[in-house]
Amino acid sequence: MSVKNKNIIPLIIERDRNHHFWGRITVNDNLIIESAASKQALIDKLKRLALDFEDVKITEFDIAYDLSAFFEEYAFLNISDIAKKSGINQSLMRQYATGIKFPSEERVKQIQEAIRTIGKELAKIKIVKPNIHLEEA
Repeated sequence: MSVKNKNIIPLIIERDRNHHFWGRITVNDNLIIESAASKQALIDKLKRLALDFEDVKITEFDIAYDLSAFFEEYAFLNISDIAKKSGINQSLMRQYATGIKFPSEERVKQIQEAIRTIGKELAKIKIVKPNIHLEEA
């Protein structure tokens, strides 16, 4: 059987309470689920499984995260600030981030929009080298 190349396959990543990443992909109408301690290990495992079981070589994943996995992967983002931008109670957002509670579909869209707004704001930032004359003063 010859190996088929798949350019981009959707990958959903979730995180459990033990901080393990879980991922699921569908290849040839078959669901493949795997877990790993890191996102990269999960990606590597899923690529191997797709090749071993479905003879499909995946070149890239289109990744979607649940909130727990998102905040684990992007821990440098401030949960409280995202909560404020989303119009969501900070305590509730922390519960979403730790997997204690799960947001509705509408809530997920609200949070995603706030994160994208932050990304757009960051993309507009310009940083300049300080003027040497000001440093000497």
